Amino acid sequence: MSLIELSDSHPIWKHFNNICKVPRPSGKEEKIIEFLINFSKENKLAYSLDEAGNLLIKKSASPGKENVQTVILQSHVDMVCEKNMGTKHNFESDPILPVVDGNWIKASGTTLGADDGIGVASQMAILEASDLEHGPIECLFTIDEESGMTGAKGLNKDFLKGKILLNLDSEDEGELYIGCAGGLDTVITFQYLKEKTPETSQAFKIYVEGLKGGHSGDEINKGIGNSIKILNRYLSSIDLKFQIRLHSFNGGNLRNAIPREAQAVFVIDRKFEDSLIQFTNQYSKTVTDELSVKDPNFSLKIEKTKLPEFVLPVETQLKLISSLYACPHGAFTMSSEIPGLVETSTNLASIKFIPGNQIKVVTSQRSSRDSSKEDIAQMVASVFKLAGARVKHSGDYPGWVPNQNSEILSITSAAYKDLFHVEPQVKAIHAGLECGLFLEKYPDWDMISIGPTIRGAHSPDEKLDIESTYKFWKLLVEVLERIQ
Repeated sequence: MSLIELSDSHPIWKHFNNICKVPRPSGKEEKIIEFLINFSKENKLAYSLDEAGNLLIKKSASPGKENVQTVILQSHVDMVCEKNMGTKHNFESDPILPVVDGNWIKASGTTLGADDGIGVASQMAILEASDLEHGPIECLFTIDEESGMTGAKGLNKDFLKGKILLNLDSEDEGELYIGCAGGLDTVITFQYLKEKTPETSQAFKIYVEGLKGGHSGDEINKGIGNSIKILNRYLSSIDLKFQIRLHSFNGGNLRNAIPREAQAVFVIDRKFEDSLIQFTNQYSKTVTDELSVKDPNFSLKIEKTKLPEFVLPVETQLKLISSLYACPHGAFTMSSEIPGLVETSTNLASIKFIPGNQIKVVTSQRSSRDSSKEDIAQMVASVFKLAGARVKHSGDYPGWVPNQNSEILSITSAAYKDLFHVEPQVKAIHAGLECGLFLEKYPDWDMISIGPTIRGAHSPDEKLDIESTYKFWKLLVEVLERIQ
């Protein structure tokens, strides 16, 4: 079934399908903003843009609700752009092609963009609806959430009038989020010289594929394989046994995604070819066994390739491989206040050989404690400083401290219980939400985050649960009706 067929059942699917047609990579949101402005004009709704590029669309209250508190509905318009190796897709021009698979909506070989396209679609459905009861509504559409939260950081202090905000960017139906982790990026740069490749060598290309990947906040503690770590472990082992020379090493793409794929080109003395293949097969079996439950589709492939013109100097190669090996990755500490919540983590996100004889390594750190966030970032930095690399921290954003006495939390909890006859779970999330940044500009806002169930966010396995989306919609409408 296509999403077009599903659109007949509810307007939220019509809007989501239309959003999927509009390219919206982080930092390049011009097309989706233009699309939403045209939508506001068609529906005769007032809109405005702030200096950062965030869009605000306003809707008047239903008759008799003019004196009700203004509610802000907020989502981000950009999406994570990840695709499987071999998938031909240009995220700057090609539409996402969603398909219905049972109770899930997926894309083919790419991220779906339900994070946070379904939030945008729900706002559009609210703005367009003529049969809902609600007070004044402000719909805030922020830009560039996924790559730096620059929209939230640049939000004007006098842009909005409401004091209640519903963030529509969480990914577990039945869970109400009232707090999140803060984060920052630690970016490492190695400078290298080139040495001529030994003529007696044979070149090989090695691939790590088939890993799930996923959100570096929500899924950092789930034992998902990191392609960079796996391939670097392999390179370290064969260097010790066969004294390889590395030509290139590339893996991962985005700071907030656990890397799924990686590849490297190296050369080895021809006399070790057979032994190398035997070792590679054994290494593949070892990692396959280690990941058999958490990442069962792991694949390691090796093939001969053309001899490259240059390799890294031995000292640079040793520093790179050793520092990547020592670099921590994964959940570091768990919260002592909230059972099951990761408090502090770090993600080894990507490695790229880039022009100018440079190697760029990107990592990201998260924590619900600012002091722990700084500590883990310095730990990562220290590893690479010892290797002589240049280290820079950037993209720092605050966490969102939970407020158990929130009025909107009470309203939403009661609405959920009345609708579905079960208590919702009240949680904090290890992922980063824009709410902490909003509080810096609007410290008196009362906020909560809700959403339908999304799995595999930030990876081509991303999928949106259909039934949970209907429940999310019912809850959103009910909450708007209850606010006084």
